[in-house]
Amino acid sequence: MIKSLMLMAAMTALFAFAGIAMGGVEGLLIALMFAIGMNAYAWYYSDKMVLRMYKAQPLPTSHSLTKMVFHLAKNANLPMPKVYEIPNDQPNAFATGRNPENSTVAATTGLLSRLSQEEIAAVMAHELAHIKNRDTTIMVVTATFAGAISILANFMMFFGNRRDNQMGILGMIAIMILAPLAAALIQMAISRSREYEADRVGAEICRNPNWLSSALKRIEGFAQGIENHNAERNPSTAHMFIINPLHAHKHDRLFSTHPSTANRIAALQRLAGSSNFTVQKSRVPSVGKKRF
Repeated sequence: MIKSLMLMAAMTALFAFAGIAMGGVEGLLIALMFAIGMNAYAWYYSDKMVLRMYKAQPLPTSHSLTKMVFHLAKNANLPMPKVYEIPNDQPNAFATGRNPENSTVAATTGLLSRLSQEEIAAVMAHELAHIKNRDTTIMVVTATFAGAISILANFMMFFGNRRDNQMGILGMIAIMILAPLAAALIQMAISRSREYEADRVGAEICRNPNWLSSALKRIEGFAQGIENHNAERNPSTAHMFIINPLHAHKHDRLFSTHPSTANRIAALQRLAGSSNFTVQKSRVPSVGKKRF
């Protein structure tokens, strides 16, 4: 969490510097107001938009996955989220919603048909951890600043000739190119750090880090061979999934929204071997294996 706060502080500082450098106080305020309005709309309606984008369907309370999520939410001391199913053969899942009281978890049909009960429980626990940690809110805030910086760059044509601009044309061009790039890098770094934390908290929720380790390894393997067409058409949503649906990266690269799966598994294995963690081996509520 400290790392995420430091990265968000860096994003805030970058925004203020870029705003004043490119458009003065007026440009800074205009871009901020526009970005806040745009992202406030996204904050309230992005969950509905992304569920519609992936053709997700709500599951009834009688569905076995819904029952599983209910028990896991109790473990996490969370309100019961809505549970959706995505018609896609690639095993994957994501969480969305502006706060724990208005949250949703979604799993693909491939996740339900290809993973074990324990692995499915671990994946759902990971998504509940994102909700518990308010990661969806954090990412909206960072998206607000990243979007505002991009807007500031577009405002260059209106504010570039200000008398109090001391940077010169080359300096302004450099800021216009580098500021949005730096914002994107910080945004991706925050996303990667939140994945590690969601793995840790998710392991605590399902009470067995080994289940999540196994799930991550299997999902990555399937993701490399099964294409998620909706994700390919909408790559900006890739960061939402537990594993990169566009094919996972081998290293924690600057331009990756997800950490290395091998690094995540290593962290979970260390957690499982910790004397402070009691690994649960009991069975979990069953999820049907119906194929769609």
